[in-house]
Amino acid sequence: MDSKPEILAFFDEPTFTVTYLVADPATGAAAVIDPVLDYDQASARIGAASVEALLAAAAERGWRIEMVLETHAHADHLSGAKLIAARTGAWIGIGALITQVQATFVPMFGADDVLPEGRDFDHLLHDDEVLPLGNLAFTVMHTPGHTAACISFRIADAVFVGDTVFMPDYGTARTDFPGGNASALYASIRRILSLPDETRLFLCHDYKGPGRSEFAWETTVGEQRRTNVQAHDGIDEATFVAQRQARDATLAPPRLLLPSIQVNIRGGRLPPADAQGLRALRLPLRAGDEGAATLLS
Repeated sequence: MDSKPEILAFFDEPTFTVTYLVADPATGAAAVIDPVLDYDQASARIGAASVEALLAAAAERGWRIEMVLETHAHADHLSGAKLIAARTGAWIGIGALITQVQATFVPMFGADDVLPEGRDFDHLLHDDEVLPLGNLAFTVMHTPGHTAACISFRIADAVFVGDTVFMPDYGTARTDFPGGNASALYASIRRILSLPDETRLFLCHDYKGPGRSEFAWETTVGEQRRTNVQAHDGIDEATFVAQRQARDATLAPPRLLLPSIQVNIRGGRLPPADAQGLRALRLPLRAGDEGAATLLS
């Protein structure tokens, strides 16, 4: 019996996001982690090409997708979770503290259709919870900091770390979103890096570190401990927090922040249709200077 999962990665360059298809080769049971729904911002057109490619890869190998796992409510891409669930019957899981994220954003977007108690998701996942996958199993790790609800998934010698760390030459995730916390992120990173050095880490994004020409999304605990530019061994919490907060202060909002949050707090469900059958995302307006503030008064 195989003791390690088979892992396929699907990189979406427009959003720099990596989706994973993870399977127990002995039984064909499979999971999808952080799926992408294609979205063209200029035309507000959604597409299923990324989901179709993933489903085709699973079908080609005879794998049965049983679960769709989200590491958090992403701010940089729309989730394809609901589409995959509709096509396969898989259940959708996310960290239990998604309810805190929803409480922040539901009023902002008037998203009154979001179901209470996180019920847009099938399972709210807790720290150390075990999720069987054929003869293998994921263990949930609560790894907050980027958001309060972030979780990682450990299976055999692999951990899917979401937005905690990136490739060592790029560093770590931002912590300036609502519920983000640099001290919490430091603790989460140290928890992950306390695993054996040979543990493989699979990342949710890559933006290419300085001078690197190719995208990459797999590293190891040992490599991170030695060379992560923001979180290698020897960087204490105070230093990390100061550097992380200084870096966050220079960052612009993600390009797809507003549409992503609205879809992702619904578990990948689109907003409900209006009387004319139109499904629309909201675009809250903010004043960029004192002159424009007059328009919003």
